[in-house]
Amino acid sequence: MTDPIDLDDDEAPVPVAKSGRSGDRVFAVAGFVLATAAAFFPWYVFFNQESFGIAPMGYTDTRDLPETPGRAVVTVSPLAIPDEEDGSAPASAFDPIITATVPESGDQGNGSSRALSEDPIQPFPGKPQYRLLHVANGRALIEDRSGMYIVRIGSVLPDNSRLATLEQRDGKWVIITSNGEVIQR
Repeated sequence: MTDPIDLDDDEAPVPVAKSGRSGDRVFAVAGFVLATAAAFFPWYVFFNQESFGIAPMGYTDTRDLPETPGRAVVTVSPLAIPDEEDGSAPASAFDPIITATVPESGDQGNGSSRALSEDPIQPFPGKPQYRLLHVANGRALIEDRSGMYIVRIGSVLPDNSRLATLEQRDGKWVIITSNGEVIQR
């Protein structure tokens, strides 16, 4: 038998450190530090809530507008721009902008005071045709061309009338609008 390490009599053997053990210790210490930080972080947040909470939005009582310059381009209606094609056309008294309704043909001479005192009931343009789909819990599901609506008594319908009543007639549900229309299922 041969001795691979030649030792002198007065020297003691020196242990050789294994490199695999020191890496495991580093990971164990790092894991312990991370676990300790994870355990104490919620308590830190609990005791320092002002640093971690949602900041309230600032509010001022002033109504001043911000100091920003106005827009350089202004949009104008084409009807407000005068025609300057040749400049020789006389000014017309005709106003192309529609601003009011025209009275019926029978009310032109007499009854103009009646037309001013009463608010004429004008039908909604393109009157929608409702279809009653379902009634439950005091509410009705109606449908027209533009979509479906859930309404209840007093709700404003898309034609600006109101839902007056929900009734059951001959075993079928009907809704009656403020215009007097009866819509059946």
